[in-house]
Parts: sequence; C-alpha cells; structure tokens
Amino acid sequence: MRINRKYMLTAILSVLLVAGCDRLEQWFGKNKDGQGFVKEIPAGTDGNSNQVAMLLPDFTRLVDQQGPAVVNIQATRNNRNIDNEAGPDALPDNDPFYEYFKRLLPNVPQTPQANDDEYNFGSGFIISKDGYILTNTHVVNGMNNIKVLLNDKREFQAKLIGADAQSDVALLKINADELPVVELGNPEELKVGEWVAAIGAPFGFDNSVTAGIVSAKGRSLPEENYTPFIQTDVAINPGNSGGPLFNLKGQVVGINSQIYSRSGGFMGISFAIPIDVAMNVAEQLKTSGKVQRGRLGVVIQEVNYNLAKSFGLDKANGALITQVVAGGPAAKAGLLSGDIVQSVNGDELKNSSDLPVKVGLLPPGKQIVLGIWRKGKKEEIKVTLDNVSPAVANPASSASSTIMPTDGTSFAEHRLGLVLRATAQGLIIEDISGLAAQVDLRRGDIIIAVGQKLVHDEKDFDNAVAASGKNVPLLIRRANNTLFIAMMLP
Repeated sequence: MRINRKYMLTAILSVLLVAGCDRLEQWFGKNKDGQGFVKEIPAGTDGNSNQVAMLLPDFTRLVDQQGPAVVNIQATRNNRNIDNEAGPDALPDNDPFYEYFKRLLPNVPQTPQANDDEYNFGSGFIISKDGYILTNTHVVNGMNNIKVLLNDKREFQAKLIGADAQSDVALLKINADELPVVELGNPEELKVGEWVAAIGAPFGFDNSVTAGIVSAKGRSLPEENYTPFIQTDVAINPGNSGGPLFNLKGQVVGINSQIYSRSGGFMGISFAIPIDVAMNVAEQLKTSGKVQRGRLGVVIQEVNYNLAKSFGLDKANGALITQVVAGGPAAKAGLLSGDIVQSVNGDELKNSSDLPVKVGLLPPGKQIVLGIWRKGKKEEIKVTLDNVSPAVANPASSASSTIMPTDGTSFAEHRLGLVLRATAQGLIIEDISGLAAQVDLRRGDIIIAVGQKLVHDEKDFDNAVAASGKNVPLLIRRANNTLFIAMMLP
C-alpha cells in the first residue's frame, strides 16, 4: 500500500499542534503591558535545567507608534541644486538603467559622486511637538540648506539651532505644530544582549527598520572621551546617522552615530550616543547655542589586574591618574599622579572612561567629591571644575615637575633586570632583561616614580622598590606620554 507523504505529514503536524497547544500559548503569551515582544520559558522546563527558550521580538507595534516621529534629513551647501549637479562618474539622465531605478525608487536621493562634500543625507527624530529635532553634527556640519522630510511626506526647511562636534549631536528646528514625538528611555537600564531597533534612511531608503542586540555599553572610542557609546549589531549604514535607537518599550535610548567598517558599509559593529548624553547637549544648545563641559585637568589610564594588585586594590576598577595638569582644578585640589579615582559624587567608576563622561556632563564651576585610593587608603577630595578648553598645553604631572638634576651615572637593578642611568629627567632605561623584558618596558623609557614615590637616583629607586613588596608600579614617561606599568616580582 502506497502512503501519500503529503497526507501523512499533515496528520503528524496536526497531532503535534494539538499536543503542544499549551506550550505554544506559553511561548506566545503577552507580558503585563500587552507588548508581547519577548517571552521567556523558565529554566528547568522538561528537565532541561540549563536551557532558556526565547522567541524573536515583534517590532510592528514599535514601528507603528514611533515611526511617524522619525525624519529624513537632506542637507546641501550654498543652496545649490543637487539634482542638476551630476558628477563626471554619475549615470546620465538618458541611461535606461538609471531611468528604470529612478521610477522604482523615486524617493531615493540621487547623490552626486563628485560633489559628496556639498551634499549630506541622514536621519533624525522629533523630540518636541513644536518642531525640535535631534540628529548628528556630521550630517549637517558645514551645510546651510537643511531640508527635513516627515513620515507623512511633508517637507520643511530646518534651522540649525546648534551643533556640538565633540558629542556629534545637533539640534534642528522646523516651523510646525502638533508633531508626533518620540518617547525617551533610560540608557542606564539597557542590558547587554537586549533587543533594540533602529529606524532611519540608509542610503536614502527612508523609513527603513533594522534590529539587533546591545553588544556592549560604555564603549570609549578614539577622540570621543565624553561619550559612553552603546555598541550594537544593528545594521547601520550611511543615511542612518542621526536616527533613533529604540528599546522594546518603544523608547529612544540612543542616536545612531558611527559604524566600525573596513569597507564603508555595515560589518556588524555600530555605535549609538546614549540619549541622556544627547539631551544634555541639546538643552545647552537650545538655551545658549554652545556646550560647556566640566574639566578636571588630569590624564588617566585604565586600571588592569596587575596595576590593581600593585596599588593594593582588590579589584581592577577606577581611573588611574598619570598626569595632573599644572594650575588645573585637580592640581589646586591636591590630586596626585598615582591616585586612583574610584567614584564621582558617590557614583562608582567601573572603567577609566567613566570619569571624563561623568565630569563632562557637569557644568564648569560645579564642586564635586571624588573618592580616591591613595597609598593603600580611601580618601575623599573636593574639586571645583573649570571649563574644557580646545587644547590642553603641556600637561605636567606632580612627579615630573620636581625632578632634580643628577650626575648622570648608570647602575644596574639586577632583581628587576634593568640598567638605568640617572639624569635630570629621571632614570632612563638603557637595557632590559629578565623580569623587565616580560612587561611593556622599552629602552629609552624614563622612570619618574615608583608608585607615588619620586626616584632621582639608585638609592631612591632601591628604597621605593623595596617598599612596594612584590608588586611594583613604575611611572614612566615615553615620548610625550606618561603611564604606569606594573611589575610582579616572584
């Protein structure tokens, strides 16, 4: 007897559906607020104590509710007509492929390849019913003709209220009333692994939705000392810049700003500015047209495991001060090279990058209380912040400013494997072997201090090393940088 496989498969599926209806109801059950985006099955189901099942989220409600507040931004320079400025490499208007795709995608801006510096396109979102819009500075920077396209196809000329290059946040204003606005969330509540979604106009394709998860929080990027970026794997491409990053509650938690890419396109790593940082900047731009940030006047480095041990800490956290700017707030308050800042106004610092972020969010003139670790003890120091200047000239640590001239003689520290020469600048490393060769010490490095003890000659160095025990923190100057390197003795 031949069995019809189609009917057999249907019968089996029917049995499975009936038997598993309770489980399906459990999987697709809605949460208390009716969102129903994600439902987890408790660990231990069916005896699998180490397994947690999860369904993929549904973003349809989020898009319906928050999508109308997301805008497309087109910015040009000198009010030039971009549509008539095709570059030499652009497709001619009579090219059949050009005309075909132009009919299919009439809303995609025809960006001239030879005049990219005259034209930008990006995204943004409305934060007030009377027309204030947040976007990225790099979307509108240098442009004097900014057009905003709303979700309902209306177009407005926008006024640039202000832009902050440091945070990459810009504030626009259009003349309109009763506009849809986004709901703002709290980035502090975000968890790594949580689902998030972006709405924007990648490559000009407006109202595009992409999704992913939070990959990390508090990322510090080069030249971005005041922004603790949210890292995600949400697909972000040119044109997404300035658009919102949503959590599953439909709240904006960040502004999509940067991607890590070797090709210019999305490669799985994107970064968003936390919305609380952006709103702080926006409020200052709205009220004064510029942003002021508190300055402490220190140079810091991360506290790794070996450095934590060498300074007598139980765990590696905080910001290790390597330089104190002469005449700055930290110097006036008595902070020293080798102090480890562990908290700001009672808020613990997990990483060194937390310090400039917390200080930068405070206004100049604000007095703060720093919890520090100094010579094996906790202390509190009050500091009155001043204003961040465009460039800090000649940062000088308290250690380097008091080095005394010496006779320039060389000596060997056999236990550490160093040959040192005493000079007016400090102890120059002439040769490295043994233990010293196992850490990141180099010939030509200048040892300024051991821990917070200045060293000028062989006697100073030997005494300071002996007092450090088995964990020796060396403060060195390398070219124009000053940093601590820990040596662990057997």
